[in-house]
Parts: sequence; C-alpha cells; structure tokens
Amino acid sequence: MTRPLRLALLSVACAAFPLACAAQDSVTGTAGTTLAMETLAEFDGAWAMTFLPDGRALVTEQSGTMWLLNRRGTKVARIDNMPEVTERNQGGMGDIILDPAFETNNIVYLSYVERDADDERLSGAAVERATLALGSNGGALADREVIWRQFPKVTGNGHYGHRLAISPDNAEGGGGYLFITSGERQKFYPSQNMDMNLGKMVRINRDGSVPETNPFYGQGGVTSEIWSLGHRNPLGIDFDADGRLWSHEMGPAHGDELNLIIRSENYGYPTVSNGEHYSGVDIPDHVDIPVYEHPAAWWHPAISPAGFVIYDGDLIEGFKGDGFIGGLSSQALVRVVFDEDKIEAAGDTPSKSDRRRTIAKEAERFEWGARIREVEQGPDGALYVLEDNEGRLLKLTPG
Repeated sequence: MTRPLRLALLSVACAAFPLACAAQDSVTGTAGTTLAMETLAEFDGAWAMTFLPDGRALVTEQSGTMWLLNRRGTKVARIDNMPEVTERNQGGMGDIILDPAFETNNIVYLSYVERDADDERLSGAAVERATLALGSNGGALADREVIWRQFPKVTGNGHYGHRLAISPDNAEGGGGYLFITSGERQKFYPSQNMDMNLGKMVRINRDGSVPETNPFYGQGGVTSEIWSLGHRNPLGIDFDADGRLWSHEMGPAHGDELNLIIRSENYGYPTVSNGEHYSGVDIPDHVDIPVYEHPAAWWHPAISPAGFVIYDGDLIEGFKGDGFIGGLSSQALVRVVFDEDKIEAAGDTPSKSDRRRTIAKEAERFEWGARIREVEQGPDGALYVLEDNEGRLLKLTPG
C-alpha cells in the first residue's frame, strides 16, 4: 500500500471512529524498548519543527509553508509573510529555531534555499532573522533580514544542509552564537576550499556579524565564518548538556557520520570517508590518513540521517543524554549513546584518527516503515517525529 493511500484511509477511519484513533499504536526498538505512538497531524513535505515557550509549535514544509500548531499538536493556521521559495529536489524551506530571548523579543531564525536573481540554475541556502507576531489563530513574520548566505551559489539542487542551532552558555567558545550546517552542494572539493563556506560548520553572531574569536577570523570574507571544515551534507545538529556540539552528515555511498565538532578541525571530506563513491570507487578511510578527525560513530550500510536531538528529559526512562537521529533510507529512528569516559580521554590521544573513534555508538532502532525527516523533544519530555514526504507528526511516549 502506498503512503498517500495509507494516510487517506487513516484519515477516513479516524473521522469515522475517533475513539479508535485516540488509542495509541506502539513501536518496539531493537533493544526491546517499547514506545507509544500517537498521530497528531499530517503534512506534505515537513522538514523542521520547534516548540514555542507556551507549548505550541511551528512546523516548516519544504514547499515554503510554516504551520502554527496548538498545544495538542494539531494545525491552527499558516504563518504569513514567509520567504518565497522554489522547491526543487532537496531545496526549499528548511529549519526554524527560536532566539534564546524569544519570550521577550519574538525573534526566530529560519533557513531556506534561494535562487540566483540572474541565473535560476544557481542556488544556495540563506538564513533569515525575523520577528514572529503570534495571535490565537495564526501569525506572521515581520522585520525579515537575511543574515547569512552560502557562497558561492552553484548549480544543482542538493546538499544544502542549513540546519541551525544556538550555543548554550557552557559551549566551547561561549554561548549565544548561531551555528549553521553548510553542505558542499554535491561538488566535493568546496569542503576543503577555505574561500567558500560550503562543506563547513559556520559560526556567526545572531545579528549576522562574525565573532572575532572564530578560528579563521583574521582571514576575512566567508573564511572568517568557518568553525570546522571537511563536511559533506550535515543534516542534524545539537548541543549536549555539557555544551559540546554534535552534528551528523550523510556519507557518499554509505559512511554516514556522527561527529563531535571541534573548533578549527578538519573532518576530511572528500579526501577521506568511511563510505565510497556512488560509482563504486573507494575513498580512503579516516584511519588511512590520520591527520583528519575521525567520526564519533559511522554507519555502513547508510542510515541517511536527517534531524537530530539529544534528549535531556525525564519522561522516557533511560533515554536522558542519548541522541536520536531520523533515518531516511533506513526508515528508522536511531538511538545513539555516548561514552563519557572515552570522550574525556579523547583529548589525550595524539592521533586524530583514534581519539574520536567509538565515543558514540548506535544502541537501538525504532522502525515502522516510514522515512524520518525530523525529531524534536517537546516541553512535556515526549519525542516528536516528523515523517518525510506525505507523512505524520507523531508523539512518542513510554509504552
């Protein structure tokens, strides 16, 4: 049965038998953990989600729509005055996050793909800062300002990255900075080209200026924005409770990575990867050229990671401190655990190819036959999962 047909039948059944739909489905992971699953809403191409301080939420769709959800997780209305986007392949509307002072300033940050004004074949990711005015039945963006762009715009419609996170006070280099994952746009070598911000982890101030404490600030231009390099297509980013930055990225053919992001370090793509080219040509592994940072965990075969959260709640027992990765091709929610002893010892290991290895590992998969685009933690401690394409918003709680 196709997903659209399954969702259509689900909608008809829920309309006819609402009490039956209120009953929870469940999923049991490969380590035996059972989670209850509640369907809250359906979307067309959902991409990102964030919660508001009052328990409502925002969900972006790749086509350019952003929805306001009520506290029950159902749609209220579209947000007006959104950026105009043209959805092509992986390009379109992207991430949405709140400013740390949102309760007083109503500022949000959103990413999307923009076309070149003179050549529609060229595109790149952009990040806007805007004020979100909300009412009981919807809202609109105001004072929109582009504060960052991928440079240069190139052909193709893939590997934009453009996930967003703001550093906490205990983060390396201090708190309150905006981090942006910037994909290499399927062009390979921009990841190693310091005159481009493609294939990089970017750190800027929340007004779009560049911090003088960035590792390459003195070189000026887009180079000054770079925090780390050698990335491929990073589609997940989060800080842990100790202020450490983690990001995952899709490998080429297999070799997906989870990385502990360290200031100024080079993660090696496309020179090294634990995957191979789609043509079948091998790429040297990280251990073959140990000058590059080794991933904390990697997957072969691929999981196609998308969306990432490090759980810090108490509702789901045993999950605190674990990472959760949405899997596209793997059609799974992947739980990752971190080895604190190895993380603390990593700095004393001289070889870069050794010091990050095995500090994280997959602990469990939850599978229900759907591509997972996004995962977030709600203020109630539940996990909220957005399925890809024509998919659902699911609430996961102890089963």
